[in-house]
Amino acid sequence: MTKGQATVVKNAGSHFMLSELPEWNPFPAVLKGKVRLKNSDSTNPVAVGDRVIYEVPEDGTVDLMHPATISEVLDRKNWLVRKSTNLSRQSHVIAANIDMAYIIVSLYFPEIKLPFLDRILVSCEVYGVPVTIVMNKVDLYREEAAEYVEDFHRIYEGAGYRVIETSVKTGEGIDTLREDCKGKVCLFSGESGVGKSSLVNAIDPSLDAKVGRISTAHLQGKHTTSLYEMYRTEGGSYIIDTPGIRGFGLVSLKKEEIGLYFPEMLKAAQDCRFTPCTHTHEPGCAVKQAVEDGLISAERYNSYLGMLEEDSKFR
Repeated sequence: MTKGQATVVKNAGSHFMLSELPEWNPFPAVLKGKVRLKNSDSTNPVAVGDRVIYEVPEDGTVDLMHPATISEVLDRKNWLVRKSTNLSRQSHVIAANIDMAYIIVSLYFPEIKLPFLDRILVSCEVYGVPVTIVMNKVDLYREEAAEYVEDFHRIYEGAGYRVIETSVKTGEGIDTLREDCKGKVCLFSGESGVGKSSLVNAIDPSLDAKVGRISTAHLQGKHTTSLYEMYRTEGGSYIIDTPGIRGFGLVSLKKEEIGLYFPEMLKAAQDCRFTPCTHTHEPGCAVKQAVEDGLISAERYNSYLGMLEEDSKFR
């Protein structure tokens, strides 16, 4: 057997596609049983973006009938993980070895849920994933909801996050996003219907990421991406498009640790009278004072309180 090293560029359950990045020449692969057992706490022991060791026959024959075999998953520099919605004791790795995660949101169509966004941001902080927020479809609501757009910038730029505004319809922000992605492994994630696949297509029109229509009855997106897949753009970036997420449960995070992953709260907490401080009832809490003074947004603080109170599974 001959061994090689490659990156997982597609995950279709028990079958995978690999490529030796930065070269783009995907080939099929399957898992060795021992790899599954080694990562039994996760619903997917191998994720898109993982660097793996693979084996092929001596003659180098690799095709759908004779796939390579993944024998080892190399250490990850970072990853994004959420609690499985059906198996509360297990987790699901969304992607690994990410240079930048772009969390796509739409203020309306579908309407944004700030606690949901904050859970993703906390998970990015926990697992060391750099993150940028992309406010998409701004052509639909900038004039009618200008105050809401301004509030969103205030909340998240105030927390230390970069916010990019985009519109596939008008082309606004697309060049910025395309340039931002150059030479990087990027994750596009967010709720169903926010326009992830449309943005992928706008960045590189030669790609054929599926695009779905919004269900106007519920103003929620329908799942159009069923696979976790990486695309290589003509500009030399690698974009991981993911299925729309409707639930995001936090993994391996104790209640007393949650505040450490709100950057604005972590900074203010240095001045709390007591350590540790839950920032809920303690006297002399600098975080609560910062909320009262408008230095920390009430929306983010309320998301934090919600995480403290949530049960073992979030939908």
